[in-house]
Amino acid sequence: MPYYYDALSPPVQKFVGVLVYILCGFLEIGGGYLVWQYIRASKPWYWALGGSALLVGYGFAATLQPLADFARAYAIYGGVFILMSLLWGVAFDGFKPDVGDISGSVVVGVGICLIYFWPR
Repeated sequence: MPYYYDALSPPVQKFVGVLVYILCGFLEIGGGYLVWQYIRASKPWYWALGGSALLVGYGFAATLQPLADFARAYAIYGGVFILMSLLWGVAFDGFKPDVGDISGSVVVGVGICLIYFWPR
């Protein structure tokens, strides 16, 4: 199968990659959150069904990443997942990050940038 991202310039590939990571974060975290709410907050069954559908969507969306290396793509996404999970908690769950959360987020953010933007 041809790899269609090869036709894009490197900066555009990076930009598309960032968008794919954000999409994946919303799908995985949103799906997990809906299932969490079904199990832990006794929300109706369709919350779990919707969450499960989002999680399946995440599995497919992650393959849209322009990076050719599975390991690198998923390592970067792991960091994006951490950052977006904390932001999700702030936005939707009343979570208040402490110094450890913020410090850890800075470390993760630096790690993401090192892996993603390191010249190769």
